[in-house]
Amino acid sequence: MQRPVRVGVIGVGSLGQHHARVYAEAPEADLVGVVDANAGRAQDIAVKHHCQAFTHFRELFGRVDAVSVAVPTLLHHGIARECLQAGVHVLVEKPMTATSAEAEDLVGIAAARKLILQVGHIERFNSALRASLGAIKAPRLIDCRRWAPFTARGADVDVVLDLMIHDLDIVLSISDARVRHIAAQGVSLVTPTIDVAYAQVLFETGCMATFSANRVAEGKVRELRFYESDGFLVVDLLAQTARIGRRIIGPTGHAEIITEIIRGDGQEPLKLELQAFLESITHETPPLVSGQAGVAALRLTESIMAQIGRAG
Repeated sequence: MQRPVRVGVIGVGSLGQHHARVYAEAPEADLVGVVDANAGRAQDIAVKHHCQAFTHFRELFGRVDAVSVAVPTLLHHGIARECLQAGVHVLVEKPMTATSAEAEDLVGIAAARKLILQVGHIERFNSALRASLGAIKAPRLIDCRRWAPFTARGADVDVVLDLMIHDLDIVLSISDARVRHIAAQGVSLVTPTIDVAYAQVLFETGCMATFSANRVAEGKVRELRFYESDGFLVVDLLAQTARIGRRIIGPTGHAEIITEIIRGDGQEPLKLELQAFLESITHETPPLVSGQAGVAALRLTESIMAQIGRAG
């Protein structure tokens, strides 16, 4: 029987604490320790999950095989880089890094050292998306909406990096077509960076994708709509449900729409994400959300931000 993967979590704030919880519950993992600059916070989480507490990530070296990096975005590159150089497999939360150049640097180190580098684009593991995405073959129009009330978490970067990048990654994962044209606008409302952004991306296949990201909204919305010539797919990522519509010729000879509701299996996306990371390490297989995918999402993010800058 293969031994559990020894893991550590770097940063145990609002998101990292859940990484620690899932690892502590997973039979495939041995949660060795958690790291946080706040010693009291690290100690609280460590006691809760029966592991060690550290205040610097380098203290994990030699003790773990893999880490989750769940610190603020601007720290991702430096910490993940040192971990990879130390021979440690890395799952880095989204956005992978602050720039695509930093992300490419991590991809190069991971490849040279034959290490797993996975990016925490958690929506790829949403049960409704997993259950329904195969229903769409060649979308001509994609509409993505991601709105949320304001919180300080993630506000250190603009909303394109904070929220929109989730949907950019999903769209890129189902289309390997090159981008032909981008139009985008954004506005700053409560932070020094962009808080609301809209982007329209035209792919060389002719597919048009629109993206709306708002982190000062009155409520939460996380919806994806895919339209093709003979039907559509609407995915509610919050409710983990999907609605598939198909155009058929009815008994009267006229076109009709028949719909089907799909409900996800309810599995926790973070649990599936971390299980996939552990399986990639154990079986030495490429991760579902690779470092290259993280780079691609960041490149598109940067192109959108450049358009917003020109529009402003």
